[in-house]
Amino acid sequence: MRSLRALRWLPFAVMFCVTVLDVLAGPTLVFLPLLTLGPAFASLSGGVRRTSAVGSVALAICLFLASYNDLVLHWQNNLTVVSIAGVTAASMLAAHLRLERERELASVKQIAEVAQRVLLRPVPRRAGDLQVALSYTSAAAEARIGGDLYEVVTTPHGVRLLIGDVQGKGLAAVETAAWVLGAFREAAYDETELTDIGERLEVSLTRHLDDEQFVTATVAEVHAGEMTLVHFGHPPPLLIRPDGTCATMEPPEQGLPLGLGALDAATVKPQRIPFGEGDRILFVTDGVIEARDTAGEFYPLTDRAGLLTLPDPQAALDALRADLVEHVGGPLLDDAAMLLLHRRGS
Repeated sequence: MRSLRALRWLPFAVMFCVTVLDVLAGPTLVFLPLLTLGPAFASLSGGVRRTSAVGSVALAICLFLASYNDLVLHWQNNLTVVSIAGVTAASMLAAHLRLERERELASVKQIAEVAQRVLLRPVPRRAGDLQVALSYTSAAAEARIGGDLYEVVTTPHGVRLLIGDVQGKGLAAVETAAWVLGAFREAAYDETELTDIGERLEVSLTRHLDDEQFVTATVAEVHAGEMTLVHFGHPPPLLIRPDGTCATMEPPEQGLPLGLGALDAATVKPQRIPFGEGDRILFVTDGVIEARDTAGEFYPLTDRAGLLTLPDPQAALDALRADLVEHVGGPLLDDAAMLLLHRRGS
């Protein structure tokens, strides 16, 4: 906000400095051509009318100083007047084009927000005896959605969730994510076994993906005192105990990513892990564990698990995301989704 305010006052500050320099230097040194900086800077933050007004002020100052220095109708002053008028006209055009682009960007953002609500619906903050926290950061500039996907649903079979990462980027990845989420939302209610959900997802993707495309994913279901996981080439989750200790839940058997099931017809075996009162479990995508700092070091997720012990799960996840961004020291190179589940006590 302050930078925008300073940018709006910058044209007048520049013209004031030029005026002072020209008066102090006298007729021997002429600084009037620098008045063109006024309308040029005005086009960066103002509209067409404001840019025109700044150009008019610059022209008035030029004529006043020319009269003060006895340079009226001098060829050099006439050239300066033409320069100010020309730069003002060009700046007005630039301001018009900038405002058009800003309106287009605002429209695109609105469309992206609608797409986000349709594709990546807000996850419930309460699901059974679980508290759910979510963090999603897209690597694409100005984007709200990307190739990572997640969902949490409460079904007759219990609370089920999906987190995944589509191979590739861009609109094709978003389209694939939509197929996966649509198939999961139906299968999560219809199928009694997690492995059957995985088969439904595989069949759906086989019809829509190319041979070289795939989706890594983890499907999970919460039971009394435990959780069942089925892994499809996705990073394992991190389990955090109430005392702050943590462990990566490495699966005994890692299945192939979804879309590559034709390479191995064997059914992936589910993994059961303890998940009792006070426990928290963090699901992440590759964009988190593969994030590097300027020295090329991966993000040490296990070492930073202490941040996830804050009382509020969403605040804890926000703290972890801020630490991730600080570790990278700039924009993330890949989409990063994090889903934190906290099992509340009775």
